[in-house]
Amino acid sequence: MTDTKTSTSGRQSYHHGDLQQSLLQAATEMIAEGGTESLSMRKLADRVGVSRTAPYHHFKDKNELLCAIAEQGFRRQESILNRAREASGTESLQAVFRQYVLTYIESAHQHREQYDLMFGREIWRNGQPTASLQQLSKESFQNWLHWVTELQQAGLLRGEDPLRTAQVTWATLHGLCRLLNDGIYTEASHLQQMCDSAIAMMLN
Repeated sequence: MTDTKTSTSGRQSYHHGDLQQSLLQAATEMIAEGGTESLSMRKLADRVGVSRTAPYHHFKDKNELLCAIAEQGFRRQESILNRAREASGTESLQAVFRQYVLTYIESAHQHREQYDLMFGREIWRNGQPTASLQQLSKESFQNWLHWVTELQQAGLLRGEDPLRTAQVTWATLHGLCRLLNDGIYTEASHLQQMCDSAIAMMLN
């Protein structure tokens, strides 16, 4: 069975899974262009070219759609972390960690509206995080904690308590992302120097 819009206008037909991904991609583009207030299920359907009811076959409401967009952000974040952990076996740990910090912040800035959904009040305070988003966010931090533990065991990171170190180091990264995304520091040279200073404070 396919999700389609019956029309003589030549609009595209989608398989069930294809439409879900197309809706997510279009919704992500819409919030990048105009923020979450620019997104509605009706506008999304019009943008993708399907019936006004088609998006509701995949997302029960706007909140669930926003949660799905946030989940994609966490998966991207996981991919960045996994690549760093893989590189740790063959490259300098200090170089790998530095590159991870820069990549994390660059990704957060490139996808800043999505990053706001991942950690902002739009979902976590004003909305209702879905069970899958809550689980994914917890797994994301647990993976960060595991890597921090490994880096401490290798003598790279300061601190004795892995959990507290993971919390503080992530909070530092998040703070840098917020400063950049909110426009407080917009010059790349400032960000680079701030990252280097942050990394220096974290490393033994």
